[in-house]
Amino acid sequence: MDVNPEGPETPDLVPLRVVLVDDETLVRAGLRLILGGDRSIEIVGEAADGVAAVTEIARARPDVVLMDIRMPRRDGLAALQIARAADPRLKVIVLTTFDADDMVLSALRLGAAGFLLKDTPPAELVAAVRLVAEGRSMLSPSVTQQLIAAVARTPVDDRAASAHERLSRLTEREREVAVAIGSGLSNADIATALFLSVATVKTHVGRVLDKLGAENRVQVAICVHDAGLA
Repeated sequence: MDVNPEGPETPDLVPLRVVLVDDETLVRAGLRLILGGDRSIEIVGEAADGVAAVTEIARARPDVVLMDIRMPRRDGLAALQIARAADPRLKVIVLTTFDADDMVLSALRLGAAGFLLKDTPPAELVAAVRLVAEGRSMLSPSVTQQLIAAVARTPVDDRAASAHERLSRLTEREREVAVAIGSGLSNADIATALFLSVATVKTHVGRVLDKLGAENRVQVAICVHDAGLA
């Protein structure tokens, strides 16, 4: 029997396919340098505006899109809406230079899976792409709080009634978890606060997302804030 002296063979790594969308050439070059240097990521397309972005996303069929918000011809918000209408499973990370921008809030309501500032450290950027590709959202507690603060500055209309109706679908424990998410707590922090295991918290978070029809934790946080519970 032949034996491989170098040990058992491992399957070839299938890299995550990423499309970069930003109107600044230097920004795209920086992102390409950071992400392209990781063996687990492959840059399969680029676009400099929202119109080209929709075409490139449809062509490349990426796992993750890094999308700037403010671009010529068609902004990132419109491009996100069109691209996700064509493929609701599309995972988009919003890139911005603003800490809490109204357009970012709109993007998250439309199902963006993450929100990163353009000065995010390289290691965190790579980690964000991997997390979002796995179906998780990438939003730190501090960013969550900034977005909630931005919501607080917007006029209150029928959002409160809608939020209360959605939260009424939750059990008492799920509601506690939702409020904790609205405060920007991680699963570990929620587990400590509610005297639960992290595994149990993950189960509750999944149920909260499902019952609220939310695609990420920030959408839950916005719902909680709209209801006046944050």
